[in-house]
Amino acid sequence: MKLKNKNHHAILRIEGLKKYFPIHRGFLQKIDGWVKAVDGVSFEIEQGKTMGLVGESGCGKTTVARLILKLLESDAGKIIFQGHDISRFSEKEMKPYRKKIQIIFQDPFGSLNPRMTIGQSIEEGIRILGHKHKSTRKQRLGELLKMAGMSPESEDRYPHEFSGGQRQRIGIARALSVEPSLIVCDEPVSALDVSIQAQIINLLKDLQDQLGLSYLFISHDLNVVGYLCNTVSVMYKGHIMEIASSEDIFNYPRHPYTISLLSAIPDPDPDKKWHVKSSNGYIDHSDVVSDGCKYQNRCSMAETFCRKEKMVFEKVGENHFVRCWKVAKNI
Repeated sequence: MKLKNKNHHAILRIEGLKKYFPIHRGFLQKIDGWVKAVDGVSFEIEQGKTMGLVGESGCGKTTVARLILKLLESDAGKIIFQGHDISRFSEKEMKPYRKKIQIIFQDPFGSLNPRMTIGQSIEEGIRILGHKHKSTRKQRLGELLKMAGMSPESEDRYPHEFSGGQRQRIGIARALSVEPSLIVCDEPVSALDVSIQAQIINLLKDLQDQLGLSYLFISHDLNVVGYLCNTVSVMYKGHIMEIASSEDIFNYPRHPYTISLLSAIPDPDPDKKWHVKSSNGYIDHSDVVSDGCKYQNRCSMAETFCRKEKMVFEKVGENHFVRCWKVAKNI
């Protein structure tokens, strides 16, 4: 499956990415099976745009992020960043690209060194970028703190002296310190209060407009994804089940799993109902999935074909793809 727009340049393209983890059992810890955490994932992120990656816990979202950042080595597939396949790069070959791909973590406190002031944490990146003079680094530090909505006078304080929202702003400033092109946002607002979430989301949006950043935004919160993201990939048990523009995902969801996720969003209008009931109530938590569609045990539309045949992406609209033959057939 290729999602392409000839008028835009893809800063990141993922093709058939796979990562399997062994299941060890018994006294000798022999390999008894494999957890297919990421099983043939493909998508692309356009320059200056945001791709949302959504799905329930355990579906493989964070593993995808770790593979892109090369914190884990993939078993198969390609990670093409700015035209270069970095999937098999050595650590030495990856060094120039480390500055170009940064991450904002879910837990801002856990991602900051408690023994370093925030100024020291952010200044590390400035030094890596090549600013050798202390006065230049200090000036750049002040600019980054202002950019993230923090006072430059706070540089001598320690992480425990700040609130959760402030620490996330510090994390954003630290990510920006090496002037990246792509930032992976791994649930950056899920640990924050709702009012603070809105501030951080608006900050990310403003920084994107100002600096031309591209984001991979991982989240459970579909409302946030709908506001921030240009395109959305819906993930389930290591597979992308549906991918489309944010508008199409929310207004014209096709896959039963996508509809199920959207149906769970609280809506102030009690009369609004999604027209398809996607789940039969049974949830399969097993790591080893039988042949066929991975969603078969939760789908009220499942048939014999779904339980035996491999599901491939079907095109159901302009740049709208769904991993469900039945949905495609009924359009």
